[in-house]
Amino acid sequence: MSIWIFFKLIGSLALLMYGMKSMSESLQKMAGSQLRHVLQAMTTNRIAGMLTGTFITASVQSSTATTVMTVSFVNAGLLTLAQAISVIMGANIGTTLTAWIMSAGFSFNITDFVYPAFFIAIILIYSKKRKSFGDFLFGIAFMFLGLGTLRQTGIDMDLGGNEAVLGFFASFDPDSFVTTIVFLLLGSVLTMCVQSSAAIMAITMILCSSGVLPIYQGIALVMGENIGTTVTSNLAALTANTQARRAAFAHMFFNLFGVVWVLCVFRPFIHVVCSVVGYDDTMVKGEPGFMANAAKLSFVLAAFHTMFNITNTAILIWFIPQIEKIVCRVIKPRRNAEDEDDFRLRFISGGIMQTPELSVLEARKEIQSFAERIQRMFSMVRELLATKDESAFVKLFTRIEKYEGISDNMEIEIAKYLDEVSDAHLSDETKAKIRAMLREISEIESIGDSCYNVARTINRKIKGKEDFTEKQYEHLHQMFELTDDCLSQMNVMLSGRKDNLDVNRSFNIENEINNYRNQLKSQNINDVNNHEYTYAIGTMYMDIISECEKLGDYVINVVEARMGTKQREA
Repeated sequence: MSIWIFFKLIGSLALLMYGMKSMSESLQKMAGSQLRHVLQAMTTNRIAGMLTGTFITASVQSSTATTVMTVSFVNAGLLTLAQAISVIMGANIGTTLTAWIMSAGFSFNITDFVYPAFFIAIILIYSKKRKSFGDFLFGIAFMFLGLGTLRQTGIDMDLGGNEAVLGFFASFDPDSFVTTIVFLLLGSVLTMCVQSSAAIMAITMILCSSGVLPIYQGIALVMGENIGTTVTSNLAALTANTQARRAAFAHMFFNLFGVVWVLCVFRPFIHVVCSVVGYDDTMVKGEPGFMANAAKLSFVLAAFHTMFNITNTAILIWFIPQIEKIVCRVIKPRRNAEDEDDFRLRFISGGIMQTPELSVLEARKEIQSFAERIQRMFSMVRELLATKDESAFVKLFTRIEKYEGISDNMEIEIAKYLDEVSDAHLSDETKAKIRAMLREISEIESIGDSCYNVARTINRKIKGKEDFTEKQYEHLHQMFELTDDCLSQMNVMLSGRKDNLDVNRSFNIENEINNYRNQLKSQNINDVNNHEYTYAIGTMYMDIISECEKLGDYVINVVEARMGTKQREA
């Protein structure tokens, strides 16, 4: 029987974790881009940032989602690191709502109410219009089914009467500081292994409410869970950019500081929490009312988790500038991190934990970086045309070749990332954004191909014995100027800046490029016929002109894809 109880235990934990994941994702899907707008608008000062972090995390039931979204805004320059720290503090308070939900699930048999919820959820899912709300209800039902099954499993296991379990916990001296540290480390390690503080919190509630685990060791486990969840995010952020690592370290610093001061006032602080909940921490096993008193322990753990984070935030929120200095001193930028000649995604990282609905922001910022890199590539092509020194020409052409390879890799990596994001359940709005971004990266990569084709034509001309005439150089420089202007307008649009944004200007420049190409094409035929230059040099000359015209078409395709997204957002 014991093996089946074990399977029931891990199965109910799996139900709990799946329910929380489903509930969080469906809430994010229903909220859509509104959460990003709220975060951007409501972080004007540290108190507003903290309240915003609390509100969003309580809404989506995922501190990870809030943290990832916050880091995205820091990367985009929409939030400072100081503002991000205040939001992360609020996220720690918002995530305590999960513990209260679980403690409510342990206080009575919740499973009787989940089956009607399943029935209503499946009707809503098939109604399509309310599908997201149906997914949310399904997640809630699974979570409470997992909690109810966990509670029943704890009763079936009769932990309070199991001598082996009682003997194990009795072997630790409850009054020893070493015991507190051992359970704190145990909570951290278990959370890192399971990667779910909610699952470890549920196990802690079972052990405490059954009378097996004393309150002091249970709270030490909860403190360990707070540290364990930040270690996980720091490990995940190792491959991420500097700001992401700083935000993750600020999260760890916040919780470590809280654990240190709580350990200094450990028992007095717990006495305060117990008195608030109405739990008698002096009662020992065998006394009348012991089990009824122990049943309150799930509320004690939830209350401790909340008071710990609120008090810690109340202390540290006034020292955000100092925390920012410490974080920046500890997490320094990597050497050559901004080396533009190396292939490196700046905003998308496989290590940082993502949530599907919010990953679009990272992808959008990466596409902007991709477009800026391509414009730098075009600037090199312009420089290549004017380079006469052979060694300098070879060096610059090699650099352009490297950029062409980077362009191909960036398209593949961003597309792969977007493909992974699209595998999740997404709102229709987000699906449309992903389709638009896939089109954008394809067109930007084509711009890179055009740049490389121009460079190859210039290289072919250098290897020959002929050169362009002065008039041809003048026309090429004029075409390059129009093309660069077109690329600049595209980058303004991709950056989302309101200043200097005129969508019609992109179309006007593209029309100028087309007209100029047609004019030069006719003129080239006449010049060749008049023997001003050979047919071979005229062909290379028109190849460059035509490639610039194609490049302008690709730019317009990017602009149209982004305009479609903006219209949907409006």
